[in-house]
Amino acid sequence: MFDTLFLVIKRKGGFIISDLNLNYTSEMEKAMYQSHGVGYAEYERKLNHRLKVERNREHSHKEGQQVKIEMDRLVHR
Repeated sequence: MFDTLFLVIKRKGGFIISDLNLNYTSEMEKAMYQSHGVGYAEYERKLNHRLKVERNREHSHKEGQQVKIEMDRLVHR
């Protein structure tokens, strides 16, 4: 089963509603919760959670790049 999330932003004088078209399965929801401690609904609702998750993803990506660089260095000695 897929769920669709909407972003609602409160602005002076009204709200902005945006369809983010984020579809996810229960397996993806479980993985998100296990990896980051939040589900997709909370991730979409709370900016501070999105920022934390994205910082963690960026950090993990940079660590992976460093591992690759180190492996390339060792292989091409």
